[in-house]
Amino acid sequence: MGSGTGDPSEMMHDFLRQAGGCAVVDGGLATELEAKGADLNDPLWSAKCLVDSPHLIRKVHLDYLEAGANIIISSSYQATIQGFEAKGFSTAESEALLSKSVNIACEARDIFQKCFSDEGAGGSNSRKRPILVAASIGSYGAYLADGSEYSGEYGEEVTMDFLKDFHRRRLQVLADSGADLIAFETIPNKLEAQVYSELLNENNIEIPAWFSFNSKDGYNVVSGDSLVECASIADACKHVVAIGINCTPPRFIHGLILSIRKVSDKPIVIYPNSGEHYDADKKEWMVSTGVSDEDFVSYVSTWHKAGASLIGGCCRTTPRTIRAIAQALNLAQQVSPVASSLS
Repeated sequence: MGSGTGDPSEMMHDFLRQAGGCAVVDGGLATELEAKGADLNDPLWSAKCLVDSPHLIRKVHLDYLEAGANIIISSSYQATIQGFEAKGFSTAESEALLSKSVNIACEARDIFQKCFSDEGAGGSNSRKRPILVAASIGSYGAYLADGSEYSGEYGEEVTMDFLKDFHRRRLQVLADSGADLIAFETIPNKLEAQVYSELLNENNIEIPAWFSFNSKDGYNVVSGDSLVECASIADACKHVVAIGINCTPPRFIHGLILSIRKVSDKPIVIYPNSGEHYDADKKEWMVSTGVSDEDFVSYVSTWHKAGASLIGGCCRTTPRTIRAIAQALNLAQQVSPVASSLS
């Protein structure tokens, strides 16, 4: 998909057709890294494991592939050149760590496909399943590690030119890393969406991208900017092949899908969090506020019918969640024609 030839939108439609009309995105990375013993109490968050425990990242990717994911997202969400340099790494070392995040995901895909290439190991269905690697780019707020990706409030000094300078080299490195697409995640405001769109055009990025926003009210992105306006920016960018929502409570997703569909016919990508509230001051999730895997997955057919064709999970979701989503989507595909999910 990331070959740089042909129409990006058609590439995504081809991928979805190969996946049976609807593809499964992976789930929470940091959640699983912590479950495997990683200490992520660090401004780099999950990207810290690129330095001290890359094997754990690879294992999490494999767990999600085994659960049924068609798309695995790299561990670069909170990985930035500026963040690594603040830890004492050189610019070259920082860029190498960005590329490493994609390399680990590609290695996991290769391992999975090799292990399941035999009929006895995984059968023909596993061998035929299309798998993409998405290089994650988190917002400027994610780099700040102060919870501002959940508010979009950067201050007047953070201008479009400032954000372009912040993101430009990181985008170039990840676009050249071997990923199939770029996942701009948890976009909190219209300004950063416009920055991403212009960077994609100005820097001749050859692989496609998706834009996913986050919301805390079910109507707007977290800054208060109109989701419809943000989605319109994404829709106007030829490099963007899917538009959607991530790290947002499941109860808001259906209405947000309908809002996106008002302004775009591009595939919709949805990967909500578990519904739990994140306390940015304490840097912890309030567990009692979430929904069970069963309740989370009960939404899936509704999201699919509303127009979502790439569905997974974000923070606090697990391989168990993704396996249940894959099973639910398989049932949905059996009762609705492929063409309906691509319309």
